[in-house]
Amino acid sequence: MAVTNTQEATDAPARGPRQATRQFRLLFLVPAIVFAGLILAFGISLNRDPSAVPSPLIGKPAPEFSLAPVKERTLGLSTPDLRGDVSLVNVFASWCVACREEHPLLMRMKEQGLVPIHGLNYKDKPDDAARWLDTMGDPYTRTGADLDGRVAIDWGVYGVPETFVVDRGGRIVFKQIGPVSPLILEGTILPLIAKLRDSGSTADETVHQVTPGGSDAPFR
Repeated sequence: MAVTNTQEATDAPARGPRQATRQFRLLFLVPAIVFAGLILAFGISLNRDPSAVPSPLIGKPAPEFSLAPVKERTLGLSTPDLRGDVSLVNVFASWCVACREEHPLLMRMKEQGLVPIHGLNYKDKPDDAARWLDTMGDPYTRTGADLDGRVAIDWGVYGVPETFVVDRGGRIVFKQIGPVSPLILEGTILPLIAKLRDSGSTADETVHQVTPGGSDAPFR
């Protein structure tokens, strides 16, 4: 019994440092693992195409809404305005940097009379929105001032800009997250508009996911 007690007394100091070392390693490894997980998640998010986010509204009627026009504009925007012809609904804001990228393209589309474009102005100051359109040009047939952003929420807007293709029955057929590029316009949006017009198709027959197709032909 005395020998056993002596051995335990001898081993106790040895176990103390070993246990402390294991605890120290554990305390070091846990934050390292968490940090590595965050880095991995961040890397995945960077490689993910933001325009490939699926929309639950594809193939469904546009939400019911009615908005007054942007300041100094005449025609407001409401759900009935989206029926009767294929059209685009473009979500924009004067404070949106990416909106400047696509705006010249929208202006050229208006000049060529390709499709009616309606503007949903998202959480903008009335004076700023009016000044922005006066300065940059107004490509929109109608505009709706979504001052509090509630209509955009109903449309499932993730950010600005976003563009929707709406068929003649008022149903959402396609959603583009981010600025419309010549590649997306020429490869996906214009062919879709032509198909909807020529065949009389609606969202019941022609449903497009958000991931854009492409063509190397530039839009001019």
